[in-house]
Amino acid sequence: MSINIVEKIDGLVKIKHVLVSVSDKSGLDTFIPELVNLNPKIKLLSTGGTFNAIQEILGESSAHHLTQVSDYTGQPETQGGLVKTLDFKIYLGLLTETYNHAHQADLKRTNSVPIDMVVVNLYPFKATISQPDVTLEKARGNIDIGGPCMIRASAKNFIRVASVVDPADYATIISELKENNGAVSLDLRFRLAQKAFEHTAAYDRTIADFLTSKTSDDAKSCYTF
Repeated sequence: MSINIVEKIDGLVKIKHVLVSVSDKSGLDTFIPELVNLNPKIKLLSTGGTFNAIQEILGESSAHHLTQVSDYTGQPETQGGLVKTLDFKIYLGLLTETYNHAHQADLKRTNSVPIDMVVVNLYPFKATISQPDVTLEKARGNIDIGGPCMIRASAKNFIRVASVVDPADYATIISELKENNGAVSLDLRFRLAQKAFEHTAAYDRTIADFLTSKTSDDAKSCYTF
């Protein structure tokens, strides 16, 4: 397997394209307008309930900044939101490297854009399994797939992408954007990547512990055969 070894990156990355898909929408009402004010040309990609929330926050200006992920990818969301962001154009945008000519050619070939920031937090699995009447099936339905994939991809590519998993970091990000003319530093991107992998690790550990505590009889009790 060939692995790209990157030698040249940008210390400061201008935030032009942001993908937002959050379960916890706290803080969006201030974070999103700040992003738009700092870069009036910024483009936001979003899905489902997050799209609706941002549309309400921005009002009429949402038409200039906000796009449904399904409109961007050309693939409609599947029933129940089962598949929304698992798409080649999304992951190409997250994983491409600025000074890799083949990556840039792929972006051009697919009419894709590099995504500079991912704002994602996950389905509330821990809260779900804390409910006294939770079934294995209800827990299974609250296992997030697209969210961890986006977080991992963006955090892996911290050399170019800011991976934001905690609303508590919004103020720090906005402060740095103001200081750096709308750009995020490598220092902050790396710190966000550290936090992102901690976030997905804890999430997976919670799922693994829950499933390990159950038996196949618990699974059988949820379904008809």
